[in-house]
Amino acid sequence: MTSFIHIPILAEAITELLVRDANGIYLDGTLGLGGHSGHIIKRLGAGGKVIGLDKDAEAIKMARENVNDERLKTFNLSYTEAPKALALAGESGVDGALFDLGLSSYQLDDAQRGFSFLRQGPLDMRFDGRGELRAYDIVNKYSADKLTDIFENYGEERQASKIALAICMARRESPIETTTALAALIEKTVGRGGKIHPATRVFQALRIAVNDELACVKAAPYVAKDILKVGGRAAFLTFHSTEDRIIKRAFKEIVSSGDYKLVNKKVIEPSWEEIKKNPRARSAKLRVMERVK
Repeated sequence: MTSFIHIPILAEAITELLVRDANGIYLDGTLGLGGHSGHIIKRLGAGGKVIGLDKDAEAIKMARENVNDERLKTFNLSYTEAPKALALAGESGVDGALFDLGLSSYQLDDAQRGFSFLRQGPLDMRFDGRGELRAYDIVNKYSADKLTDIFENYGEERQASKIALAICMARRESPIETTTALAALIEKTVGRGGKIHPATRVFQALRIAVNDELACVKAAPYVAKDILKVGGRAAFLTFHSTEDRIIKRAFKEIVSSGDYKLVNKKVIEPSWEEIKKNPRARSAKLRVMERVK
């Protein structure tokens, strides 16, 4: 078993909303360590199946260990490739689909992945180690204008231009190579105030840019609608406002066709009890749609 601890967010609510046929076919579009898949499988009968996708091959290995159930079928694919995964699994559609757009705890906690400014590691941030672009490349090679755009658009960082300029000046002396070096530079540039670390939004923005996440997020609701069976539901779990706005707009457009409906018109958020047990749940928002015809 893996030594990483992963607490799936809103697991009970998601399972309750998605699993309405114990022998149905379910998609976990971002398998992670298998937390949500494990909850779903507990509700399934012998004929049920979960198809789990992840761009991170290491995550898939750990998820298979954690869930340890032959009803979980896994593929090293992005959730945007769900139709391909279904074809490989011999399925034409799903009764439920989950798209958890957050970062797995194990990815945050593994310093070598470079996602967290709390642990020293290389500026990497790739979900898929086969990708060529790293956070190091962006930080050390992109122009100040391009860095500013990334920090503003992907991180909603209000001091984006100031941080971008500081990065460009610092890298003239020597490359910025580690997560902690970048975090220290940001803190020195803008100071520290409020509850969140000043590097939080910049690290979020870099991660999104490295993995082209917003393009995937924009595509995901349309992938979901095309693989749902009639009566099937798709749940989207987001962790920052940019993602949530994209999903909300896409749902509105999809529902306007009359073939789908919103299951929850008001976004579902974790309870205070869940947030106390798992602080990483604090920004989570859940939206669910259903195919009605």
